[in-house]
Amino acid sequence: MSGAVRRFARREWGPLAGTLRRESAARRWKAVPLTLTAVGLTAFFQFVQNQEWGYGPVQAIGAVRAEDPLWLSLLRTPLSLFVPALDLPVWGALAQVLLVFGIAELCLGRWRTLGIAYLATLCGTLYARVGIAIGPGTPFGLPASDAQVVDTGPSAAVVGLAVYVCWRQRAYWTGAAVVVAMVVEVIVKPNLAGKEHLAAIVGVLVLIGLLMWRERGQDGVEPRPGTRSWKPPIRS
Repeated sequence: MSGAVRRFARREWGPLAGTLRRESAARRWKAVPLTLTAVGLTAFFQFVQNQEWGYGPVQAIGAVRAEDPLWLSLLRTPLSLFVPALDLPVWGALAQVLLVFGIAELCLGRWRTLGIAYLATLCGTLYARVGIAIGPGTPFGLPASDAQVVDTGPSAAVVGLAVYVCWRQRAYWTGAAVVVAMVVEVIVKPNLAGKEHLAAIVGVLVLIGLLMWRERGQDGVEPRPGTRSWKPPIRS
């Protein structure tokens, strides 16, 4: 049984572990400037918004609500990535950002990590408006009171990045576990944050589907060894 577990672990996490070792050994902390910046901004905004003088400014530049005009929400969305929820422990948010952003930046690079994080956050932001328009009483709807609730902050980006990295590194069971965990979260506690997490996952899955279609080619030909999109087979 232990041998089967080792084979599963090697198959599931071997490519990811190899990438992390290679990239971190080559550049050390210089490999994750985006991650360090994200952690610093999250900690900074958490400190400032808990001060009497800082709550208003942070809300003005980084708090996104569905009741706000769309143009204002889109303007605030990039910084909303780094504004943690007031009612959750900030150390949890910092740990998530450090771990997931760090792994993503090592595996994907700085700009792709930032792009996936923004896409996931934007999907959650736009979903909130659609869910409120649908209204309560359906699995995809939201009560009108959620229009005044601040979006999830970095957590939607963390979830989206986790799913994307699992796909790229072929850790499919781990990616599926992340999706199942978010579904269970919504079933247990069907609030705005949980449904925004699912919207982030859906947005990333759509992107993955488009990338798979492009990599296979419109004629259905698999990528050939030596091309940029080809991935070597995993050996057990």
